Amino acid sequence: MYFNNNTIVFLDGNFIKADQATCSIYAQSLHYGFAAFEGIRSYTTPAGTRIFKAKEHYERLHYSCQAVGLPLAYSVEEMTDLTYRLLEKNHFTDAYIRPLVYAGEPNMGIKTPATSNLFIAAWEWGKYLGDQCLRLMVSPYERPNPKSVPIEAKISGHYPNSIIASSDAKAKGYDEALLLDMNGFVAEGPGSNFFFEKGGELYTAPAGSILKGITRSTVIDLAREAGIKVHERFFRPEELQEAEGAFLTGTAAEVIGVSSIDSHVFEKPFSDTIGAALAAQYSALVTGRSVTSVLPV
Repeated sequence: MYFNNNTIVFLDGNFIKADQATCSIYAQSLHYGFAAFEGIRSYTTPAGTRIFKAKEHYERLHYSCQAVGLPLAYSVEEMTDLTYRLLEKNHFTDAYIRPLVYAGEPNMGIKTPATSNLFIAAWEWGKYLGDQCLRLMVSPYERPNPKSVPIEAKISGHYPNSIIASSDAKAKGYDEALLLDMNGFVAEGPGSNFFFEKGGELYTAPAGSILKGITRSTVIDLAREAGIKVHERFFRPEELQEAEGAFLTGTAAEVIGVSSIDSHVFEKPFSDTIGAALAAQYSALVTGRSVTSVLPV
């Protein structure tokens, strides 16, 4: 589903066929997860193909690389231009885009590399978590301690934590996991940020043990512009028993509703929540369409 015989990718200065892209099995990134990546989407809009917040995504990619000492020789502007060219070569409009900065040279040393490789791929991909409301499980696995790794950097080696938590939740009959931080506060999903609604206001975890998602920031802006209070603070899972609704946000998932957490089922239909209105607002924003829903205030 990610590529076929005609798919073009970008690798180290060249546009090549996807099946011609290679990497050494002795690459440091393969053995140690020492790589940085982004998840970006492009959309069909009245003004043509538009990459949503390309600047913010590529700025975060630079931040992630700097946070761990991974070189990145391309500027934000260069990577943005390369991505538009990649979309054009593949005849994509609505697409998911995956830039990856990795240490591709054979290197078994535990030290930062002197050089890196840049890979950019794109494919047509629906919403990662689908369109139906999700049943979440509070995971027994915690987010990594922010004093052990730069948690706000989008580093490949952070994601085994996400894979393990998500797989565990699905094996137990749930749709997705909800992870706590090292202090027992709700953090986020394996690949998405978490919000809950109570009394017409929204609550989400603050910086510290989460990746501050670009979709998260966009949704916060949309809510505040509509006069809805958004609280970025710590809260424990017990507080979710009083919530009226919840949702997850992320580039791959966009905005997806939550129907239950563990055994607690939200009484209010997601369609009647602030989250549903924000999902419609977000969809209109990224596609350049007129807003079709009114946010409650």
